[in-house]
Amino acid sequence: MSDFRLTFATMDYTLKKSLGQHFLKDATICNKIVAALHEHPFSQLLEVGPGGGALTKYLLPIADIAFKAVELDDEKVTYLLATYPQLQGKLIHEDFLKTDVPFEGTFTVVGNFPYNISTQILFKVLDWKNQVPIVIGMFQKEVALRVAARPNSKAYGILSVLIQAFYEVEYLFDVPPESFNPPPKVMSGMIRLTRKTTTLEVKSERAYITLVKAAFGQRRKMLRNPLKPFFDAATLQEPLFSKRAEQLTLEEFAALTFRMGQ
Repeated sequence: MSDFRLTFATMDYTLKKSLGQHFLKDATICNKIVAALHEHPFSQLLEVGPGGGALTKYLLPIADIAFKAVELDDEKVTYLLATYPQLQGKLIHEDFLKTDVPFEGTFTVVGNFPYNISTQILFKVLDWKNQVPIVIGMFQKEVALRVAARPNSKAYGILSVLIQAFYEVEYLFDVPPESFNPPPKVMSGMIRLTRKTTTLEVKSERAYITLVKAAFGQRRKMLRNPLKPFFDAATLQEPLFSKRAEQLTLEEFAALTFRMGQ
């Protein structure tokens, strides 16, 4: 696949499809994202994947906050530092999936997330959940809807159950292809994650994750099939295990963790 080159004044950079790059160009969308950010107070803000800086331009003027951004692409880092000198010392030139926690204390995460690693970004944020009360991120609409999905829907799956164990998910608004350069072939969606004030009671996070992944690994089958390694034969005959994974609530998955044999 060929890349797409943009030229700005005396500088240019390449939009790399291999990195899932589709950069925002719509000021209206950027302003809606900033408005959504301001609905919850924050003092530290991390932007993931600033790219060409379309959203960064609106984040940098926010008063009285500490701001950092993580960008992997060498070309974009060079471009960003030349275009926004105030980013000096605030730009982390690393792979977000490998970067360390950027702040002490709590911080908000925002970004037009690279589509090819957007689910991995969410799981990375889960690792930081004790420090990240709010996430406002853009995804392919299909992925955004999966994160927000409720039981008994086709979109409800591993991503829904793991994220919603710790965060309330709100679908904010659609973002059409023409808001990007180059336009993606799919609709995008903005969602907000707000960390829950009450913790889901589980035997352990590891048990919960293991159970959920196993259950959805064979989502078309009744639970007694994929969950056979974790429960004895008598338990597996209970009516609950005649259901499919997409029919269980978060609370039902959590309750099952206490009954797992391993």
